Amino acid sequence: MAQQWLQELDDFLEKDKIEIAQVIENGGKLLVKAAESLAPGFKRRGLTTSQIRNVFGTVKKMEINGFNAHEFILLKPKLAYAAARANTDGTHAFAEVLTRAIEAVDEDETKFARFVDFFEAILAYHKAAGGK
Repeated sequence: MAQQWLQELDDFLEKDKIEIAQVIENGGKLLVKAAESLAPGFKRRGLTTSQIRNVFGTVKKMEINGFNAHEFILLKPKLAYAAARANTDGTHAFAEVLTRAIEAVDEDETKFARFVDFFEAILAYHKAAGGK
C-alpha cells in the first residue's frame, strides 16, 4: 500500500492526541512530547540523521539570517523532493510532519522559532533512538 505510512502517521498522531498545529502554537511540553513520540518511528522507518541534517542546515541558516516567509515556505518542495528521492516511509512521514508544521507557522516569526525548536527536538530524539 503506497500511502500506508501516511495512515499510520495519522493514526499515531491521533492516538497520542498530537496535532502539529498545536505543537507549533503552544511549544513547551507538547512540543517535547511530540518530538519524543515521533522521532523513534521516523528512525524505524528508515530516516537517517544525514537526511534530517540536510534540511536542518537550511532552517538554521534561516534562523541566523532572520525569518523570511518566502524562503520558509520553499522548504515544502525541498522536503517533498528529499522524501521522493530517499523513498522510505520514514522520510515521507518526516516530510509530512514538517510540512504540517510549516503550514502552522505561516508567516509568524514566533511560530517559526517554535518550529526550529521542534525540529531540533526531533533531531535530538532521533539520534537518541539510535539514528545514524
